[in-house]
Amino acid sequence: MEEPLVLDTLAHEETDIFEDTAGADPAVLFGAAYRSFAGPVQGYLKARGVDDPEAVTQDVFLAFYPRIDELTGGLQGAKSLIFSIAHARMVDHYRRLERRPQLTPYDPRDDGRTTPSAEDHAVELTAGAADMLAGLSAEHQEVLALRVVADLSIEQVAAIMGKSTGAIKQLQRRALQNLKAQTLTRKQANNE
Repeated sequence: MEEPLVLDTLAHEETDIFEDTAGADPAVLFGAAYRSFAGPVQGYLKARGVDDPEAVTQDVFLAFYPRIDELTGGLQGAKSLIFSIAHARMVDHYRRLERRPQLTPYDPRDDGRTTPSAEDHAVELTAGAADMLAGLSAEHQEVLALRVVADLSIEQVAAIMGKSTGAIKQLQRRALQNLKAQTLTRKQANNE
């Protein structure tokens, strides 16, 4: 099945802006790219566990703006460039985390509260996709985040992850199989 060339939510007039970027106003191109991809970029970063996805999304677009003049490939070229920058920022985030000093872990035995906190309740309500991805390997998490959350093509994911398209297809298939198996195991455990 052929991948769609544009996002379903992208307005038709914004698609036309990317058709011929030569000589186009960079501010207009930037505005259209931001409206089209800021949400998916933030979703990708949030799914990958970045601490402040809103701030990192802004950093991605700040890094994208000076490169607008070099942009080729129209809308798909902009999307690929933006998500390549987002992926690099996500990698930088985890490299920074590795260099941070270790913090003392939370010990529930030292907690004198007798009822769950509002924070615990809020975390339970918003855990969804992150919990589902947590049981997968890092590569499986990455391929699903790029394919499903970021809505990138197999070719774009292959370029970002430095793998062949066949390897990406296999990773995605195995990740989905593992996710399905985990979901079935959870359902069985909940029914018992």
